[in-house]
Amino acid sequence: MSEKTAKLADVAKAAGVSQGTASNVFNRPEVVREEVRERVLAAARKIGYGGPDPKGRLLRAGKVNAIGIGAAEPLSYFFDDPFARTVMASIAQECDSRGAGIALISALNNESVAWNIQSALVDGLILFCAEGADKLIELARDRQIPFVAIESPEKLGDLATITIDNFAGGRLAAEHLVALGHRRFGILALPFNETGSGPRTTDEVRAALYDNIRDRALGYFSVLADQGIAEADVPLFETRDRETVFAALDTFYAAAEPPTALLCMSDVIALDALAWLRSRGHKVPEDVSVVGFDGVPEAALSDPPLTTIEQPLAEMGRMAVQIVMAPTRQTGNTTADLQLVERGSTGPAKG
Repeated sequence: MSEKTAKLADVAKAAGVSQGTASNVFNRPEVVREEVRERVLAAARKIGYGGPDPKGRLLRAGKVNAIGIGAAEPLSYFFDDPFARTVMASIAQECDSRGAGIALISALNNESVAWNIQSALVDGLILFCAEGADKLIELARDRQIPFVAIESPEKLGDLATITIDNFAGGRLAAEHLVALGHRRFGILALPFNETGSGPRTTDEVRAALYDNIRDRALGYFSVLADQGIAEADVPLFETRDRETVFAALDTFYAAAEPPTALLCMSDVIALDALAWLRSRGHKVPEDVSVVGFDGVPEAALSDPPLTTIEQPLAEMGRMAVQIVMAPTRQTGNTTADLQLVERGSTGPAKG
């Protein structure tokens, strides 16, 4: 008899005990005499029974004491992306304190992420919603288990979300640079849509698929407009990786009057920009100032240290776990506070 076909009833019969006694051997061995335990275990080995299915036991209990972390990204996202890595560290710490486990749920296409979310043995879900939010939220709704969406593109009243005010964050960054006397700006944007990169018009900004990216850009523009700087006079380039960041900067600094300040929609983009500027002999902040967005740990360690709009990433991770594991289903939006962290990458405009 193979392990796949052997059942607990077969073990009980082979050992000459009741099925209840056999069950206790595997689930409550302390209540069974030692000689009976040994006889049942020997019978199980002989017929190839490996023990009760842990999935079945957990499902019968109605709780698995684990949280699923979902993203429409490959698994490497959780380890490579500084934002995800920082929030994940906080989630892990909070789960450790509660004795709870974590299951990473990710995929490169809708079919596999659907299967992973539907089949994951978890009590609740934390969704990273920078991209693919609609699909993730739809799948989480179908599971009918608690979930919270981090950086959801919109506040969903009947669901739990943790968001930031991207428009206000954009304003904070631009206000800082304007106060330093800057008048020539370049914007390095996160992806607007699922594909593509390159220079973007203001109409394309407003038509962006991802609301958080649009709102950051509009926050920048609102401050610059107050200074009499037209949107059309501020070059904006949609980027996806270091290669496209470098391509954007090649374009910006080929102009007769290049930017003296760069508004970067993420710290990762800003760190890539610092690398390009350094390689081309541009001094930061003497020649050009750079502001990032997110507040990842790497920002404080760059050369020079990066001025950034800081999200409370660790607090967001803790809040997400608390929401998912609350005794009652949580709904509504929590807005995380942003703050400008001024470091060495920004300074007064030249001249």
